[in-house]
Amino acid sequence: MPSTSPILVTGGAGFIGSNFVRRAMSAGRFVVNLDALTYAGNMRSLADVEGNPNHRFHYGNICDGALVSGLLSQYRPRTLINFAAESHVDRSIDSPGAFIETNVLGTQRLLTAALSYWQDLPAEDQQAFRYLQVSTDEVYGSISAGHASEEAPYAPNSPYAASKAGGDHLTRAFHVTYGLPTVTTCSSNNYGPYQFPEKLIPLTILKAQLGEPI
Repeated sequence: MPSTSPILVTGGAGFIGSNFVRRAMSAGRFVVNLDALTYAGNMRSLADVEGNPNHRFHYGNICDGALVSGLLSQYRPRTLINFAAESHVDRSIDSPGAFIETNVLGTQRLLTAALSYWQDLPAEDQQAFRYLQVSTDEVYGSISAGHASEEAPYAPNSPYAASKAGGDHLTRAFHVTYGLPTVTTCSSNNYGPYQFPEKLIPLTILKAQLGEPI
């Protein structure tokens, strides 16, 4: 058994998820990583933790509620962090269905599994448990200057943003209705190592390196 309480991470082979996995493991945490390895998920993002006993990778989709429930039962984490998402605005315009399936239905399946697991925990462990929904500032719509605040109304302008808003609303509803301890973060645009090259900054850098028009 790990010496620290496990963290169950979904989407941990993606850009932000893999960076979190490495950061958590550098702090000595035991990470259980569930990822469907779609186009934006890549095991090469986790090459430096391959074989580390504090990292357990499981291939699978967050829409598979039975799989999620099994992982919760097996590892008994105190934290579930949902990084898994379809996350590209242009792709959502062309194919909104995939975004609804992962970001809304997948979130609902995660929340349902987390709720069942949490309700069966001893009172002390219930107090310590958290479900973290990783969202986006896109749910607030266009921001002309500065940044949105947590008090800003939701005004999603794309199928991607609307699907993330749907997951956020479900997360809030599970907290209000059932008492599930949840936290939702809505960060601004992120960039950095291991980001999928369809995004603006890595795409621009790649084209510059290849001498192509930017």
